[in-house]
Amino acid sequence: MASESTQNRMFQLSFNSLTGNSEWIVVDEYDDVSNLPSAVDLATTSYLDMLNDSERNKAYRLAIEKTVTRPCHVLDIGNINISFFGVMDGMSSAGTGLLSMMAARAMRISDQAVGSGDRGSVTACESYLPMVKLMRKVLRQNGMERKIKVINKRSDELNIGVDINTRADILVSEILDSELLGEGLIPTLQHAHDELLVKSPQTVPYRATIYGQFVESEFLWKLHDLYNNEVCSDGIRLVPTELKGNLQVKSQQYPMHCDSLREEIKLLSEPFKIFEIDFWKRPESHEEAALHIKATDGGRVHAIVSWWVLQLDKEGTIFYSTAPRWIKGLWTDLSGGGHWCDHWKQCVWFVPGKGLSVSKDEIVQLHAAHSDTSISYQLESLRQTNEGDCYSHRKDIELTLSPEKIATYSDCNWRHSMITTLEHALCKRDFQYCFVADDSVFLATALTHLCKTPHAMLLFPGLRQKGFHYLQALAKINQFSLHDFKLLDHRQDCTLMQDTAEKKVDLFVGEPFYYGCETQLPWTNLRFWKERTRIEGMLSSDAQVVPCKGILRVCVMSLPDLWRSRCSLTDIEGFDHSVVNAVLGACGNLPSPQEGPMLPCSIWQCGETMELSEHFTLMEFDFSKPMSSCSGETKVEFIKSGICHGFVIWIDWLLDAQNDIMVSTGPDHRLWRQGVKLLAEPVTVGNHGVKHSEVSTLVDIKAVFDSSAGELLIEHAFGRL
Repeated sequence: MASESTQNRMFQLSFNSLTGNSEWIVVDEYDDVSNLPSAVDLATTSYLDMLNDSERNKAYRLAIEKTVTRPCHVLDIGNINISFFGVMDGMSSAGTGLLSMMAARAMRISDQAVGSGDRGSVTACESYLPMVKLMRKVLRQNGMERKIKVINKRSDELNIGVDINTRADILVSEILDSELLGEGLIPTLQHAHDELLVKSPQTVPYRATIYGQFVESEFLWKLHDLYNNEVCSDGIRLVPTELKGNLQVKSQQYPMHCDSLREEIKLLSEPFKIFEIDFWKRPESHEEAALHIKATDGGRVHAIVSWWVLQLDKEGTIFYSTAPRWIKGLWTDLSGGGHWCDHWKQCVWFVPGKGLSVSKDEIVQLHAAHSDTSISYQLESLRQTNEGDCYSHRKDIELTLSPEKIATYSDCNWRHSMITTLEHALCKRDFQYCFVADDSVFLATALTHLCKTPHAMLLFPGLRQKGFHYLQALAKINQFSLHDFKLLDHRQDCTLMQDTAEKKVDLFVGEPFYYGCETQLPWTNLRFWKERTRIEGMLSSDAQVVPCKGILRVCVMSLPDLWRSRCSLTDIEGFDHSVVNAVLGACGNLPSPQEGPMLPCSIWQCGETMELSEHFTLMEFDFSKPMSSCSGETKVEFIKSGICHGFVIWIDWLLDAQNDIMVSTGPDHRLWRQGVKLLAEPVTVGNHGVKHSEVSTLVDIKAVFDSSAGELLIEHAFGRL
């Protein structure tokens, strides 16, 4: 969200998920951070999860105390990248000032340190103004505001003699994401060594090493290879041979909790070292490595799982790792991988196509390369195969989708539900005009197959021309006409009848799927309802709307790992962080009526989980009518005893009420995200047979949907039968 900033003011982009519209909001240095729109953004980031990572906190404290042993100038710098919605890419930065306070305490800096020169001082730079404001609150809470100089700039904007008097002797930083390099670690270190640090500085961390491992996994294969997995019998081919490589996932590493896949993946190699990045010296922008990996078993290499090990001190006695648990069992001297956390995961690199078939003891040649911000891989035998592939993809019609959407489009059950619903709708009458209200290339393609004379308007609010150009390429290959297909201007407040030659819309369809919004809360897809309402005057009196309803569903669950990562903060390595709880979206011990935010989560990625109830309906959204605020409630009885940490909420899409065709996006479906409402405090629950008076046997849950803001409010009350 942050785009431009000055020393005292910042412009922040506010995004309305129901309309797709955005507006700029001015954030002033003196505004109360808890009342800003940015407070909501910070509450859904990984800052809180990171601060709750006790192993990470302890490792940094030990390394800083071991390194900062004399009066000197310590510089604490964070990342220089901020993503589109204002959420920093991996949430590492000077942040709340925790590392700065550790350094100041290790030096025993006096209250007169700030402004008295750089010798025996700590400087923290943070570019995101809402975070700067929060950091200053933390410093005041701990009596550190005069011991640490806070600069509201990126580290590459600092100038010696202007912002700081002298070069720093020690650098403490946490410029890390799951891939290691994605937050700009290399350019940030390069600039620091060139402009901000003494010739031979000390650094915390000292070094990071990236490791990888070959794995076989049908699930991971389906997340990226639509061409070889599109084997359904519906006659629709989104990726014909001529367009092989044109509809795909972005070639990059994807953060993922691989422990959740341990029972269904096959390890095909021992862990191997890929790259080593030293913080204490200027890193290279580009490096390559030729590795020879011995296969430990026969199978097909579908992916490379990678992680990193952080050596925080020069002597190599303090470590932190993002390794999966199966590695932690082998490397028992590493900390960081024995507990679940969401701020750092493992990374998955998809091997192109069907993967590489290997035999036990076979030597596989792997070429690895890193740029300033990313790491890529190439298996040599596959490189030769791809170089000989006559179907090289065309850049002008290249379309990239998320791994979950690629897997959805190859799911025969999902496709069958969509196709059957369209067939039922189309057989009822001759349709004049169809309206595709989202970014569904699949539904647009299906209409060309199922309609004899299709007339369709395509919204494609996210894909825009890229989606339409891909559809045109499909039409040319499959010899169907797009003459009566029109791409609309999604920015217009209303669609005019002239777009349909003064004829009404008979079929209004969506998955719904809005490109770029896949990681948001499930009810942001009610934008489909908003679009249907927007063209109310253009719909025929008996228009078919697909899906016809959205059904808000809930399940009460035990989520100990997720709750622990989001619980409220008090003392972190001797520093009071209670002032950040409300802003960072903590759950537990918050002053009434404050509550933690609703979080978008993939439940299968949330560590230890257990369903304590059946799935219940909270309310229904009727898409045959214009959008309106609504509410619903249900009484949930527990089927298992356990500790309840929150409610998992999602939308099941009723495609065809007459034939009961439904697409569920609940916690047992891995290709969709759910919403999670964590409790202020965990509650002990049990079924109706439990007699203990302190054990709840039911909970009343009420939901209220505000159609103007697109927000869902949840109220609850635990009790006994």
